[in-house]
Amino acid sequence: MEENEVLVKVENLSKKFCKDLKTSLWYGVKDLCSNVLGNNNDDQQELRPKEFWAVKDINFELRRGECLGLIGHNGAGKSTLLKILNGLINPDEGKITMKGRVCALIELGAGFNPILTGRENIYNNGAVLGFSRNEIDAKVEEIIDFAEIREFIDMAVQNYSSGMKVRLGFSIAAQMQPDVLIIDEVLAVGDLGFVLKCFKVIDSILPNTAIIFVSHNMPMISRIASQIILLEKGKAVYQGEKVSKGIDLYYSKFAKTGNSQIVYDDKSIQLIKASIEGFEQINGIYHIEWGNTVNLNFTIKNINLSKTPYISLAIYDKEERGIAEIFPDKQSMAIIGNTNEITFTFQLNNIYLSKGIYNVTFTASEDFGLNVYFKIHKAITLQIIHDKQLWTSFLMDSKLINVTYS
Repeated sequence: MEENEVLVKVENLSKKFCKDLKTSLWYGVKDLCSNVLGNNNDDQQELRPKEFWAVKDINFELRRGECLGLIGHNGAGKSTLLKILNGLINPDEGKITMKGRVCALIELGAGFNPILTGRENIYNNGAVLGFSRNEIDAKVEEIIDFAEIREFIDMAVQNYSSGMKVRLGFSIAAQMQPDVLIIDEVLAVGDLGFVLKCFKVIDSILPNTAIIFVSHNMPMISRIASQIILLEKGKAVYQGEKVSKGIDLYYSKFAKTGNSQIVYDDKSIQLIKASIEGFEQINGIYHIEWGNTVNLNFTIKNINLSKTPYISLAIYDKEERGIAEIFPDKQSMAIIGNTNEITFTFQLNNIYLSKGIYNVTFTASEDFGLNVYFKIHKAITLQIIHDKQLWTSFLMDSKLINVTYS
């Protein structure tokens, strides 16, 4: 086994489709006739009416021990590219060179014969990968144990749940240890325990395997990818080894600013203004340097409250995951009588959030988050500025104080 061996090489790969079935069939007949007659049909290299490029001019090399993360929104061309790599459809242009055994998990249940049992499908898949019956015999018990479906292994696969199919499919791929492993989003339907087990196996086989991994789950991509391609309308809009940069660009294309969302409102108060003191907005986003201390200002209009509400905040990251709760101290629920407006100023010390976009949720309640009067998501959107591209939510302030050699 050669180290740093190029197992997948893709050169100028392109594939086009037609939006209309009848027109597509007509183009197919014309192209077939041209090929049979040996005509050099230039039309096949250009788009004709109702055609579009699903994949256009894709190039990459993947070596043993490397993982390519393939990301992009639905319809960006990821699945088409994987089907070409797996030989399910032919490209219109370009060349693919793949070495060794190739195993693909690109659709739920793909590669399984539904009327055969799980055990029979293990043997079928192993045979397709080029293993002898004796080799499969030596691995079958490990596959069944890893999949955790022993009591169902002799039942027809058509009766399996989606999770069971994922377990069996990944178990076969992992235990057969292919040279090239293609995974398309199928882990998304697995339970957390099995997904963690899958990543442990991926870590163990990756040094001897080239992996192409497609997912909308950026933590998964960040976890294993050594290089990344961001697809948009079939083209690679970013490609390189800076995985976090590709992820950041992915999120920036879907970031929506200025779209405050009222979660709950009992008409007791109204949020008039939310801002960060001393900072200007750029396209609705406050730009904050990493490590800054900032003051958040919130002005509410009192409609029928008799005492000052308790204010709490929450910070959500670009995947809308809650990453921080803020319960400012020294709040006094004083009697407010006929007060019309109240402005709250809260200080956030030393913001060590990683580079990226975050949203602040504002909640006004009777006491420490209980009996909510008003709650609004994306009351403030901010962007942390830093020179390091990271995926994790926090970049802590640290320094080296000593190194000892012995």
